[in-house]
Amino acid sequence: MYKYSVSILGTGFIGLCSAACFAGKDIQVLASTHNEKKAKMINDGKAPFYEADLQEMMDDIKANKPELLQCLLNPVKAVLETDISMITQGTPMREDKSIDLGYIESTAREIGEALKQKDKYHLVVVRSTVVPGTTRNLVGKIITEVSGKVPGKDFGLCMQPEFLAEGRSIEDTLRPDRIVIGEIDKKSGAMLQEFYEYFYGDHLQNCPILRINLESAELVKYGNNCLLSTKISYANEFANFAELVPNVDIAQVMKGVGLDYRLNSRFLNAGVGFGGSCFHKDVNAIKAWSKSKGYTSRLLEAVLGINDDQAIHIVDMAEQLAGKLAGKKVALLGLAFKPGTDDMREAASIRVVNELRKRGITDIIGYDPKANKNAEMEMGDKIKYAESIEEALKNSECAIIITEWDEFKKLMPDDFKKQMKTPNLVDGRRLFDYEEFNSALPFRAIGRTDLE
Repeated sequence: MYKYSVSILGTGFIGLCSAACFAGKDIQVLASTHNEKKAKMINDGKAPFYEADLQEMMDDIKANKPELLQCLLNPVKAVLETDISMITQGTPMREDKSIDLGYIESTAREIGEALKQKDKYHLVVVRSTVVPGTTRNLVGKIITEVSGKVPGKDFGLCMQPEFLAEGRSIEDTLRPDRIVIGEIDKKSGAMLQEFYEYFYGDHLQNCPILRINLESAELVKYGNNCLLSTKISYANEFANFAELVPNVDIAQVMKGVGLDYRLNSRFLNAGVGFGGSCFHKDVNAIKAWSKSKGYTSRLLEAVLGINDDQAIHIVDMAEQLAGKLAGKKVALLGLAFKPGTDDMREAASIRVVNELRKRGITDIIGYDPKANKNAEMEMGDKIKYAESIEEALKNSECAIIITEWDEFKKLMPDDFKKQMKTPNLVDGRRLFDYEEFNSALPFRAIGRTDLE
C-alpha cells in the first residue's frame, strides 16, 4: 500500500510531468484523459510530446514500477481510487483573448460525480492557471452542487499555482524554488503541505512554502508570468534603443542591469519575443479579466505590443542586411518557442513567417531539432521543412536564428558561408560572438550595431 495516491486530471505538460515525477517517488498516480490515443501511449510508457528528460523518466517507471503510473479514460474512477485530485487541465484563450474555463468546469463536474459516491475526505487541488475567484466560485461550487458535499468539511480545496518552464519541467517539478498553497481552510492546506513534505523531503530546507488564500494564490501565477513577460519586452525595448547608437551592445547593457541585487539577469535577454502556452495566454487573460472588472492595464497592453512588434523588427533587420527578400530563399533556424520542447504555441517563428509572407516572401525553409512535425501542423505549407541545418541553409540568401538550441550555438561563420548562396545572417537570439561574426560575413544581431 502506497502512502499517497493522486489522480491527475489532465495530461498536458503540467499534468504528465507531475505524474511522472510523483510516480518516480513511489506515489501511486492515476492520470486521466479523454484521449484514447494519449492514454494508450502513456500506459505503454511513451510520452505523447517532447519535453526534456520526460521520456527517460517514463522509461524508468515502465521498467521498474509500471503500476505506479496508469492512465485512465474514466476521471470519476481515478478520483474514487485516490486521496488527492489535481486539476491540470488547459485554460486556452478565447477569440476575445479572455480565458476559457470550459475544461475546468467539466473536470469539476466529474470530481463532483466521484465525491457523490465517496464518504472519505478528499483533497481537490487546482493547479491550472485560472483567474482569481475560479477555485472558490466555479470549482468549489460545481463540486458542491453535483456531489452535495461541503468544501472545508467533506472535501478539501486548494489552489497551487505551478511554475514549470517548458524545456525544464521535470527539473522544475523535482527542484522548485518555492511552493505556493492557496487554501480554503487550514485543514486543506495542511494536507497538501504534508504531501509535499513527503515528496520533497530535504529539498524543502531551501524551498519555502507559502500558504495564503485561494484568490491570492491564483493571482500569484499571473503576477509571476506577467512580470517575466514584462522583463522580456523591457529587454527588447532597450535592444531597440541600443540599435539607435553605435557602440552599444544590449547583451552588455542587460548584464549590467542584471547585476543589481534587487534584480537578476534572467529573462533580460533581448530576442525575437516570447511565446509558448503561458505568457501570451496569461497576460491576455488577466488583462481581459481586469477589463471586465472596469480596469484597463496599460502596462500589459504595452508588453504584448512590444512582443508582437519583434517579428516586424527582425524582418526589417533582415531586409536592411540582405535587401528586399521577395524572390529570395530565407532560412529559419529554430521553430519551437524555446529550446528543450517541441511546443509551437504562440511561437515567435509563426509571427516571423506571417510577416515574411505579408511582404511577398514565399521561399521560406525552417529547421528545428524537435518541432518540425508540430510546426507543420501549425503552419502547414507556408514554409518548407528541412531535416538538418545544412539542408535549411543550402542556397539560401538570408538566415535568421529564431530558437536558441544548443546545436545552433556551435555554428561558425564558415558553416554559413559554405552552405548559403549569399551568407546574410540575422542573430535573433544573440547566440554568436558579434565581433567574430560581423568581421566574417554580413551580419546583424538584436540590440547591436556596427562599432564606429
